[in-house]
Amino acid sequence: MSRRNSAMYTPHPLTAQFDSAKFMVGGGVAIFHLATGRVVLCSYEQHGRKAYFLPKGRRDAGEESGIGAEREGYEESGYRNRLLPLPTRHCQPQAHPRVHAATHTAEPVLLQLMPLREYQYVVYWYISETLPPSLEGDLESEPGSPYKSPPRYPQNLSLRERIAMEPQGYEPRHHEGTGVDNMERQFKSELCSVEDAIRKLGQGHMMGEAMADVVRKGWEGIQKRFEMEDAATQQSPEAV
Repeated sequence: MSRRNSAMYTPHPLTAQFDSAKFMVGGGVAIFHLATGRVVLCSYEQHGRKAYFLPKGRRDAGEESGIGAEREGYEESGYRNRLLPLPTRHCQPQAHPRVHAATHTAEPVLLQLMPLREYQYVVYWYISETLPPSLEGDLESEPGSPYKSPPRYPQNLSLRERIAMEPQGYEPRHHEGTGVDNMERQFKSELCSVEDAIRKLGQGHMMGEAMADVVRKGWEGIQKRFEMEDAATQQSPEAV
């Protein structure tokens, strides 16, 4: 797998202030299908060329950032998804009282600041997974209905137990017509290999490099969680 471009990261913390009318907050997701190791990649035609991207967008007023990222992932790609807890390095404290630190967390893996016209745009990037068939049925709704947020990933569900919830050869359901405007309705999406997604996203511009690194971080986190869970199940009773 290609290495991340460390030069794209801001080396030092920043100090800045923006009025509430001058900034917007959004979220994006890299949506993985755990059983096949693929990730959702979106695309659209621009000036005769195909541009690739991960789904993202502004959160709604009063909406939690993670839920907003899941919703944008669904609207722009057509794949329902939920945040996936991973052994992600982060700087957030544990809730009080701190009984024990959670091994896995669904904290964002990358923070991005960018100008959008005269506004400051703040984007939190998350890792999520496609939903099992049972949840797809539970969330079924009429076109144009308000977005239904899926339940969170169960705390004690291992990745291999999660994969076993799908029949052999299952393809995650792709929903048509989920875009909320004319531009989004032109977006295409596909499940592709991690290597292919990183290659297509990282072609020549900083935004694409950042999205490629989101995919890379997500896949590395998934592999690390597999390793941790497999090691735990291989321990003898005396070692537990």
